[in-house]
Amino acid sequence: MKHILLTNDDGFDAVGLKALIEALKPVAKITIVAPAKNKSACGHSLTLDRPLRMVCVEDDFYKIDDGSPTDCVFISISDLFKEGNKPDLVISGINIGANMGEDITYSGTASAAMEAVIHGIPAIAISQVCRDRCQDIQNNWDFALAKEIIAQLAFKILSNNFPLDERKFLNVNIPPIKVEECNGIKVTKAGFREYGNDTHRHLNPRGEEYYWIGLHPLLWKPSENKNCDFEAIKANYVSITPIMLDMTSYNDIQSVENWLTK
Repeated sequence: MKHILLTNDDGFDAVGLKALIEALKPVAKITIVAPAKNKSACGHSLTLDRPLRMVCVEDDFYKIDDGSPTDCVFISISDLFKEGNKPDLVISGINIGANMGEDITYSGTASAAMEAVIHGIPAIAISQVCRDRCQDIQNNWDFALAKEIIAQLAFKILSNNFPLDERKFLNVNIPPIKVEECNGIKVTKAGFREYGNDTHRHLNPRGEEYYWIGLHPLLWKPSENKNCDFEAIKANYVSITPIMLDMTSYNDIQSVENWLTK
């Protein structure tokens, strides 16, 4: 029987992870290893400065105290899956909020998928785009479209092999709509996010200053062919972006060499 490892960056008790478990139980055997608390925007961080504790929540479900999504995948592979017995697929999510454009580099959700493909395991990161993050959570968003899409993708991968070469994963973003409103799936490139500065300075009761980083509006630069992840979501399509870990700018190798010799 095929085996899927699940994780996330919103924490082991997140509603998105519960939806992911529901979607994939009929597809394969699942094991869940997730952070004990929210680790959003932690990037591809691996904990090296302190020991980590993996706690069993229930059968095949574990949380890692103060661990990152990368820690969860790394420890799972070495401890729960012995050599030669790796999971057939790693899925990270369902994240509350978009992971598009350069936000992929911040994302703990995407970073768990990065860690999986480093170890030679096919991986998907899946995120639910929100109209209003707080309101959508309070209204108990049902994740119906996300659950349908991830079940289809997982079944297809487990049946027909992963479509990408090594050290590449699929980054999936789900529009904030109902199933019947979806126009289909688009394979996209990562867009160019436009960032602002939403940093708030405050004073605590002792008069010491601290800063709180807020959420930036989801703005982006239009792409020439309107084929980026942001534009697909805006048009009510599911966005699937193939991501590779090799960040080399091959087109610039020669120009940098020429620059050095001047």
